[in-house]
Amino acid sequence: MIEYTKISTIYNRSTEGRKKLIDGSFCDETAEFLKNNQWVCTEKIDGTNIGVVWDGHRVTYQGRTEAAQIPTPLLNKLVEMFGGDANEELFEQKFGDMPVILFGEGYGPKIQSGHHYRSDPSFILFDVYLPNSNLWLKRDAIEDIAKTFGIDVVPIIMIGTLDEAVAYVKSKPKSTFGTANMEGLVCKPLVDMLDRRGRRIIVKVKVKDFDI
Repeated sequence: MIEYTKISTIYNRSTEGRKKLIDGSFCDETAEFLKNNQWVCTEKIDGTNIGVVWDGHRVTYQGRTEAAQIPTPLLNKLVEMFGGDANEELFEQKFGDMPVILFGEGYGPKIQSGHHYRSDPSFILFDVYLPNSNLWLKRDAIEDIAKTFGIDVVPIIMIGTLDEAVAYVKSKPKSTFGTANMEGLVCKPLVDMLDRRGRRIIVKVKVKDFDI
């Protein structure tokens, strides 16, 4: 099983008192170096991590870890969205026998605060990975795949610096879905980058971390 990239919180957390984030104290030195560059920031959905796996022949579904169990209503929705002969043919047309993982968020009723997003469980795409090539696809390719399967993709909220992303999150914005408050942003450099250990540069900026 291939798990999704570990996303680090933007700032270090204090070890004292309420364990609040230390404003400006970056967890990742590469993110700090790039903080004034342009970052693509998408809405962080409060749900459960899901992988839709095409192994070149069939579709399976995975949770965040091997031990994670997908709630039955959500699993039924995933089968509706990606199962069956028609969807199998779409995977074959799009990827042939090349393995691919569609990473997204399962969200909706009884999944975190999902009842504020929508009245039924669903899946929203945020990343696509090609295991054989160790390649994460660009945004335009992700949107094209979402269009192929008729599914939603997490919206881009802003393109800007990390300081601008933090300022936006501190304003406690509303989600672009339903009546939910926005959980936060997931930010990647405008051009995908790796750190010196070969890890993706990607950070999360969550509203509750600044809700003093």
